[in-house]
Amino acid sequence: MTTTELLAAYDQQLRTDAETPSAVAVERLGPLRLVTFPGGRGFVTYQDLGGADAPTIAGWVAETVEYYRAQPGIDRFEWKSRGHDHAPCLHDALLENGLEADETESIMIGAASGLAADLDLPPGVTVRQVSDETGIRAMCAMQDEVFGSPASDGNAEAVLRRAARDDGMQLWVAEHDGVIISAGRLEPVPGTDFAGIWGGVTRSEWRGRGIYRSVTAARARAALDLGKTFIHSDSTEFSRPILERSGLVRVSTTTPYLWRRPSGVDGR
Repeated sequence: MTTTELLAAYDQQLRTDAETPSAVAVERLGPLRLVTFPGGRGFVTYQDLGGADAPTIAGWVAETVEYYRAQPGIDRFEWKSRGHDHAPCLHDALLENGLEADETESIMIGAASGLAADLDLPPGVTVRQVSDETGIRAMCAMQDEVFGSPASDGNAEAVLRRAARDDGMQLWVAEHDGVIISAGRLEPVPGTDFAGIWGGVTRSEWRGRGIYRSVTAARARAALDLGKTFIHSDSTEFSRPILERSGLVRVSTTTPYLWRRPSGVDGR
């Protein structure tokens, strides 16, 4: 498939409902979907903005902020933008309404078969799927540490809630002497040809030795076993070259814009 065809498949299959399988509520505002997830997190997505002009988009942004501000249970939300959308002055409207742009990532898509290679691991390193609470907590603690997140059980509790729903998510890790050194999620997307690979991280002292690629290959083989033919991922500049070497291509970019409720401000 060409890059244009892959991007069309992304827009048709992977936006809106496919992004929010664990939503507890969804409100509509024009083409926008204002999503509420467990744990006080909101999320804004859409398939496109329907050719809206700058004033209309600015109005939607302002209404979105007021919508989440009026919900005391929401302390943050993300507006997920895409580089290929027609969205005049969206960046300015988001900043003017108190959101902050996070790191832009590459939207990567490719055949799962291209990732599912058998790779040699360093001596003593093994790759396996984890599903027990102890393994999940150890995996999440390692991810938090490497990503520089404050020590907390919040990430582990969220992943454990997901695992309890048995919605198809798989967690894969690489270990050395019983210590997790790399990890990542596989998220098959129901009703589509795609599975997503997310949360990939490797301890710095183990990078450059093929371990991340091996965890990715294990996830790709699992996706193929589930009948998924394509892999997608939002990739940092660190992971993008690894995926490109396995045949994934950059079809666009995505930039998350983040809003956080000011400390001490409730929903009234």
